[in-house]
Amino acid sequence: NHHQTYVNGLNSALQTIAEAESKGDFTKAATVAPLLNFHGGGHLNHSLFWENLAPASRGGGGEPDGALKVFLISANDLLPTSLRQMNTALAGIQGSGWAWLVKDKSAGTLGLVTRANQDPVSGPYVPLMGIDAWEHAYY
Repeated sequence: NHHQTYVNGLNSALQTIAEAESKGDFTKAATVAPLLNFHGGGHLNHSLFWENLAPASRGGGGEPDGALKVFLISANDLLPTSLRQMNTALAGIQGSGWAWLVKDKSAGTLGLVTRANQDPVSGPYVPLMGIDAWEHAYY
């Protein structure tokens, strides 16, 4: 139900933007951008979050394979440090947000980014694992 709220909000925002654009009302479309970011980011963030938490019977768990496994093995010395830094960064988020372990596509390195609210990871980063700092993350 929690995730579905983001999906419904995203669909509503996309519909509102499409209707506004069809009428040439770009001001209306622009005013919906924050909802698109919030609900679209919420959907993207939670999709990866649930995937990270999936039990083995639903395709989760186990060890990574392929290119991700090779990358993590090459970054093995950095991974524990990155996870400790991730927890520290997460504790420093005021209000709600996310801490993400990311791969920098341009440098090929692991990194750490935080995002407020439901802002998605973007730019040169590929999110690998996220920790949600919303109230339901502590249930």
